[in-house]
Amino acid sequence: MFDRYENPLCKRYASKEMQSVFSDNNKFSTWRRLWIALAESQKELGLEVSQEQISEMKTHISDINYDTADRFERETRHDVMAHIRAYGEQCPKAKPIIHLGATSCYVGDNTDIILQHSALLLIKKLLINAIAKLYDFADKHKALPCLAYTHFQAAQPTTVGKRSALWIQDLLFDLKQLEFTLENMKLLGCKGTTGTGASFLSLFDGDHEKVKALEQKITKKMGFEGVYPVSGQTYSRKADYYTLSVLSGIAQSACKFSNDMRLLAHMKEVDEPFEADQVGSSAMAYKRNPMRSERIASLARYVTVDTLNPALTASAQWLERTLDDSANRRIAIPEAFLAVDAILSLVINIAEGMSVYPNVIKKHLDEELPFMATENILMYCVKKGGDRQLLHERIRQHSVEATKKIKLHGGENNLIARIAADTEFGISEDEIGQLVCAEQFTGRAKEQTEEFLAEVKKVLDANRELIGMDVQITV
Repeated sequence: MFDRYENPLCKRYASKEMQSVFSDNNKFSTWRRLWIALAESQKELGLEVSQEQISEMKTHISDINYDTADRFERETRHDVMAHIRAYGEQCPKAKPIIHLGATSCYVGDNTDIILQHSALLLIKKLLINAIAKLYDFADKHKALPCLAYTHFQAAQPTTVGKRSALWIQDLLFDLKQLEFTLENMKLLGCKGTTGTGASFLSLFDGDHEKVKALEQKITKKMGFEGVYPVSGQTYSRKADYYTLSVLSGIAQSACKFSNDMRLLAHMKEVDEPFEADQVGSSAMAYKRNPMRSERIASLARYVTVDTLNPALTASAQWLERTLDDSANRRIAIPEAFLAVDAILSLVINIAEGMSVYPNVIKKHLDEELPFMATENILMYCVKKGGDRQLLHERIRQHSVEATKKIKLHGGENNLIARIAADTEFGISEDEIGQLVCAEQFTGRAKEQTEEFLAEVKKVLDANRELIGMDVQITV
């Protein structure tokens, strides 16, 4: 294993469950299930297919004879034909009717949709669990004031819970798109070489109703509700684009979360999980780098760019089909799912194990609140009889001097002390202290978070059976 390249998505990042979805065993056993569904449906509609042949095919759904298939593929340069022959060697009685009337895309395209559907269900489970973990975090910290930032410059305060509600809201957007995509996924069906169904019409002696029934039976046997009404040899590659767009959306949301985590970690307000023996740097033993968040950002970048692959593939298809989609799709689609699986596993891991440091958060608030409280101080002093214009100018002067002390000399913010010492204001530090209270500056952050989480809870309750999974961060 050490003398050849191995995909890092499998070796380092993605779960065994997602790897299994796109494994050869799952892919080729699905091909065989599709061949069985075809044969069963043809038998049910009157073609000469025996139950003995079908039973023989069912016996060999999972024991794929890969060596035989590889030998045939080297000879034929055609993967589907190779597996038809390999399956036929295991099923000599069924050999004459395997793949009857079908083209390669019958197994290839239908399997792709089936695997994507399974993978999206796993992504949905991960997404629900990520939302659930962030819900708990937001609820716990909904009233904890913190300094908010615009342009990464100090702005009005918010709460830690309200900030995390923004992360949840993005993921809810993604969940809605994912559910829409799942609900609208369709199989290719069995439409033959150019999508006209001509080969099946010939098999059924021109009986259009039987051709339509064949497709309906296969679809039901494979667990789907419908097929695309028209196609070329393949289903429209735009379907792949929309599926990967959902994955891209999740990657974008997770990346935003990870960027916020990295900024907050730099300010020492929040930390992602860090094991007892974890090493942050090979050179700097004291380092505690946010490697999980950095990995999310890195993988998210890959997924976002990867979405261009199905977009370009969809735009480049010729007439009823061309094969320049095949190699690209074999790589782009599974890897997008594997990467998002890893991304959401990291989000869950961080959300359930992140540490919050209220004292550091308060320190940062205290450094900026005096400036934010000046309007309240001004109004308070005017009510006591002060001159608004005079006091406004005095506040401006004191603010300039306090800022100089901070920026030029690295000193503490002494604006409150300066105002209290200025007899023009006629206000004590105790009085100012009552005005400079963080909770007075967070607006409806706590209430907004509570109202929002009530809606999130409805989503979580509707998906309660999906909540609870043990994610493993391997490296």
